[in-house]
This record gives sequence, structure tokens and C-alpha cells, in this order.
Amino acid sequence: MTEGARPRAPGEPGRAEAERPAVRVPRPQRPHAERIAALRQARITAAPAHLPSEHEQAAFELGLVVALVLGAPDASRGLDLLVNARRIEPEGAEVFGALLYATGKEEGAEFWWRFAAGSGSGTAAYCLHLHHLMLGETDDADYWRAWSDQLATAERPPGPRTLRMTRPLLPDDVRRHILSRVHRGLAPQLPPALVAVIDRLPVQGGTEEEVPNPWGLTSGATSDCSWEDLPRGPADDRRGPTG
Repeated sequence: MTEGARPRAPGEPGRAEAERPAVRVPRPQRPHAERIAALRQARITAAPAHLPSEHEQAAFELGLVVALVLGAPDASRGLDLLVNARRIEPEGAEVFGALLYATGKEEGAEFWWRFAAGSGSGTAAYCLHLHHLMLGETDDADYWRAWSDQLATAERPPGPRTLRMTRPLLPDDVRRHILSRVHRGLAPQLPPALVAVIDRLPVQGGTEEEVPNPWGLTSGATSDCSWEDLPRGPADDRRGPTG
């Protein structure tokens, strides 16, 4: 430390963090009204799902998609691109949104899924469809489903540069635990040590909600977490929006 320099207070962002610009969510083009109307009609006339209500079914499916995103072979690469690349990659924003959802930070997850969807991630758009359907916001749900379908038929741009992946995003036991919870109708859940890391992340400025930023989070931090210190009791049966 240079002479006369003030030590950084706990929780105060460093120079590199302070210089990072606020993230602005790109606004996707409006899907054709005809596509939205067709999807809305298909949803209304669809066969009943295996859960009692539409929002419960959406919550179950969203938990499953989150589990699959976090368990994908390229999830670690996506998170590292999000943190280390000069431009924010939609794949990393999609993964970071899934991590936030698994810690109960649904507003933060929605923010980063919106960024990813506006940048071309069909999976993030589908997560937003399920998220809004779970909340009973059917107009927004139909919009994001139409955008997801539109992205699925669009020509894909060249992928981001390759990073060497040395480890999965989450350990095998954590991924199995998340899938097991989802299949039992429970919300995805991360180990307390990883939740604590995410809770300490800097918060996005200039927004009404407290939206965590991923700066400082790496796949190394996520892959070292475990369930060894998980407290047993009622918290283990924490239900998601369906419970």
C-alpha cells in the first residue's frame, strides 16, 4: 500500500470493481403478435399437466431447467466468460441467473435472464416464460415464450471464445442433490458455503431491486462447495413457490 493510501473498508468495492460500468439489459425485438396469440391459444387448450395448477407446473419445470443449466458441461465455461471476458456473454448470464434462482434471489435471476434473453439466449427466455407463468403473469409469460421460440428458429451467431474447462460448475453430489429436490417438488438449493459467497457479491447500482453482480465469482468457488456443513432439520424441506 502506498504511503497515505486509505485502506479499503470491508464490503467497499476495489478499484477494478468500481470501474466496472453498470449492466444495462438489452431489449429484445417484439415477437410477432401472431406468434404470441398462437402460443396463448395453445396454452389455453393444452392438455392438463401432472400438477394441480398451471403455476405449480411452471415452478416445477423452472426448477428442472435451472438444475439442467447448472449441471450442463459448459456451465463452468459460461460463468468464467461472464466474469473474465471484456463483454458479458449471454451463456454466463444464463448460468448466473440460475445460481441466483437456486439461492432464492428471484429478482436477481430475472434481471440476468432478461440480459441473457435480450442477448440471444433461448434458454434464458424460456426461464422467464416459466418464471412469469409461475407468478400468474400470463401476458409476460406468453411474450417470453414467443421470444424463446423465435430465437430457436433464428440463425445462431458465432459462439464465444473457448476457455479450457478444468472442472464442472458444481460437484457431482451437489448436482444430484439439486435434481433430487426438484423431482420431489422442492426448490433448487445450493450449499450454505456457496450461498454465503453469493450473498457477499457486489450489488448492481441504479436499479430498484438489489441485483447481485457476478464480479469476483468464479467456477473455482462454485466447484469447491459441498454439503458437509449443511444443517439438518426443517430447512432441508424448504419448498419453492409450489409449497
